[in-house]
Amino acid sequence: MRIGPVAFESPFLLAPLAGVSDSPFRRLAREQGAAAVYTEMVSSDGLTRGSSATFDYCRFEPEERPIGIQLFGSDPAIMADAARVLCDLPAEQRPDLIDINMGCPVRKVVNRCAGAALLNDVPRLSEIVRRMSEASRLPVTAKIRLGWDGDSRNVVEVAKALEASGAQAVAIHARTRAEKFEGEAHWEMIGEAKQAVSIPVIGNGDVRSAEDAVRMLESTGCDAVMLGRAAFGDPWVFRRVRAFHERGETLAPPTAAERLEAGVRHLGLMVEAVGPESAAREMRKHVAWYIRGLPHSARVREQVNRTRSVDEMADLLRGYLAELERFGPAAFEAPAPAPGADGPAAATRPADRIGGPAPLTAPSA
Repeated sequence: MRIGPVAFESPFLLAPLAGVSDSPFRRLAREQGAAAVYTEMVSSDGLTRGSSATFDYCRFEPEERPIGIQLFGSDPAIMADAARVLCDLPAEQRPDLIDINMGCPVRKVVNRCAGAALLNDVPRLSEIVRRMSEASRLPVTAKIRLGWDGDSRNVVEVAKALEASGAQAVAIHARTRAEKFEGEAHWEMIGEAKQAVSIPVIGNGDVRSAEDAVRMLESTGCDAVMLGRAAFGDPWVFRRVRAFHERGETLAPPTAAERLEAGVRHLGLMVEAVGPESAAREMRKHVAWYIRGLPHSARVREQVNRTRSVDEMADLLRGYLAELERFGPAAFEAPAPAPGADGPAAATRPADRIGGPAPLTAPSA
């Protein structure tokens, strides 16, 4: 697939994810085979005002390319100015694509007539794309939903309007704004939009596995698939998807060691990106995803949420891994106590050591 001059090595992309797709997360996804990544949504107002905090969202490392910066806003003039700002950045800071968020269902976004609210105003939506395309030397794309609600599924109309206004690709989350992330995604409407336009169409929604990703490609005819929540705590999903698509090979999911080691590395990358204090706070959700489904993960998650420093969090994860490797997952399933085994000796079980109230610590040297 190509979007303008930008070529993609595979049809599987990491979606823009508010509060999640920061630089460390994107780097891990690219390492595991994501063909492109996108930033969290960035305020066009903040860019045009020169807000340093807004520019922080736009920072990326060279290994993240190809990368799209996703903008949100509702004023065509300001959106065009924001596109100019991005195009005028030094080459090493300039993204490969500029994407427009036209699908965010969050109230504080739609109340500003941005995100999914634009689906109710096709003339404004078209003007935004036209003005941005005229102002930008980079390809302009958009991410949309099927419509505002079940009575206004205008995805085909919107896709045509985007193409006519200069958008060079469209990504479609196959739910309406009213559905948010609930219910089953309507993949057939991705196929309808694909038949209506000649620009690349990227499908999104309910892709949870390698089989889902390939099935979306085949059933809708879309040009690429965008994975979002499937990558939470699992950047290896891109490796599995590509192996299945390219070779028909089914790879095993990551081991507990791979997951916990990746969590520690992710923590280190986060420290480099935002500093130790913010890293300890931001990593809590990521750690919860990395340990999901492991023995006593709920208790470990509680301990992670009580950590006050990145060193404490890293020690906790290393200690948890050491216990898993020493005893094996089966050892964490505490057997029913034998008669008389409810005294002090019972507290020596691995399950009690991991699951007890004291935070985990790394094994001593």
